[in-house]
Amino acid sequence: MDLQSLTLLVEILDAGNLSAAARRLKMTRANVSYHLNQLERSVGAQLVRRTTRRAEPTEIGLRLYQHGIAIQAELLAARESVTTLGQGLQGRVRLSVPSGYGQLVMADWLIDFKRQYPGIVLDVVFENRIEDLLRDEVDIAIRVIPEPPQNLVARAMGPVRYVACASSEYAAKNPLPVQLDALQGAPVVTAAVIGRQLRVSAYQGETRREVILEPTLISENFLFLRQAILAGLGIGLVPDYVVQEDVRRGDVVTTLDDWRLSIFGTQMFMLYMPNRQHTRAIRTFIDFVLERVRGPGDGEPSSR
Repeated sequence: MDLQSLTLLVEILDAGNLSAAARRLKMTRANVSYHLNQLERSVGAQLVRRTTRRAEPTEIGLRLYQHGIAIQAELLAARESVTTLGQGLQGRVRLSVPSGYGQLVMADWLIDFKRQYPGIVLDVVFENRIEDLLRDEVDIAIRVIPEPPQNLVARAMGPVRYVACASSEYAAKNPLPVQLDALQGAPVVTAAVIGRQLRVSAYQGETRREVILEPTLISENFLFLRQAILAGLGIGLVPDYVVQEDVRRGDVVTTLDDWRLSIFGTQMFMLYMPNRQHTRAIRTFIDFVLERVRGPGDGEPSSR
């Protein structure tokens, strides 16, 4: 058994199936299967249970996988200590952030981070879909979700509060909904799944309600939604950070303020793989963002 064989096993189990591992390793699936069979013959035991969709470790396979992860982490640390000797912190961080939160809140953080660590390459993708971190080779993803996936480390970044709002011009010409059910008859501007009704959760103290809406304008891009709200196209249902400056200036007014609204979830999470070896650059970025989230004098965000 050699390091290359252990690396192959780690990639297969991280990717979840042989086809995904082959894409990551830039090999054919048949080649990956051949090398896995050779490894299992050398060990004298089955390491991976293969189905048409999943590759799961046997007990022996899991032990070898854990050794492989530890060895990769040690090699990475050794390589970093040599390549960064006498230099500033270097490396690469591939980050996926929601379009609105990324541009309206995190953009300044990312710029500050880059100024502080010029040797680290930041590769930032602005998107709202919850994609597989392994498939997209993303180191860290920021997402608003009801519950984080069990197979990922989730660091809480705080609550997300949706607001019902409209431009002051729209509010001067149209009555704003003052009852939750009145949203059903209003032209709603929000993010939702196209072709489906939108289910909005609303909380008031111990009371929880749901309203089903059919938005008149839908987009995953919260900056575009903000423009549509300012243009007076209807009642916006967006996270408060999207319009907070417009509210402060008086260009946008909110309604139903006694309700806490939620569409995709009430918490923002930082997600990353639990077993993937993290470079110093990635660890530094995680600590930097969590420090910004906490703010001065705040405690440590919860983690899983």
